[in-house]
Amino acid sequence: MAKGGKGPKGKKITFKVAKNCIKVTFDGKKRLDLSKMGITTFPKCILRLNDVDELDLSRNLIKKIPESISKFQNLRWLDLHSNYIDKLPESIGQMTSLLYLNLSNNKLTTNGLPVELNQLKNIRTVNLGLNHLDSVPTTLGALKELHEVGLNDNLLTSIPASISKLPKLKKLNTKRNPFPKEEESDLFIDSIKRLENLYLVEEKDLCGPCLRKCQLAREKLNKIKTMTSFAQRKAVFSNLVAPNSMAKDSQEDWRLRLSSS
Repeated sequence: MAKGGKGPKGKKITFKVAKNCIKVTFDGKKRLDLSKMGITTFPKCILRLNDVDELDLSRNLIKKIPESISKFQNLRWLDLHSNYIDKLPESIGQMTSLLYLNLSNNKLTTNGLPVELNQLKNIRTVNLGLNHLDSVPTTLGALKELHEVGLNDNLLTSIPASISKLPKLKKLNTKRNPFPKEEESDLFIDSIKRLENLYLVEEKDLCGPCLRKCQLAREKLNKIKTMTSFAQRKAVFSNLVAPNSMAKDSQEDWRLRLSSS
């Protein structure tokens, strides 16, 4: 540590430097990339570049994000991973265009996440892994467009039912959390069988008997799915004007019946 107990000075980011760091992505979006630059303080000068679509401040030494970040009203992609952030500003809820938010590898606690996060109605990916969360923020249950959630490497002992009820959730990473009972994890898995990936433990970390047990459970689940799918294909929906949710897997069948009648 420097003389007087001060931390690292950090690199000074000027408006000119920031402007030269704007890149155009392959899909035509403007990305302001200030990652890995030794920044210790959020550079206020970049607020003049608030028309960018993506902002990358990852792998720096930033401790605080100011309320003024909400000026990035067009921002769809915000990467703040690998900093020293322990609290988010309430104004982040005003960034309603956000689709992707990466806050992994910081110093966040559950109290450091404002309730205003529930205003991010369009967000699809939230990564909160490698932090100090001892409970899952209830605000996540209000984000109905969420596809992916990262909660790995925290201090979680349970996962609320509101997460399992997210209608579009496809991937959930909860690896390396101190869940007290295996049964609780099993119940949670049963409640979200639609998920593509539920990372509670890796295959390589299982002993032989445990791995075989998991494989048998998976085979049983696949058999149930196959039987259910077969039953749906045999169903007749002759009285339907339009296919409902129960007929989703038989829509092609339904169209053929309709055209021949």
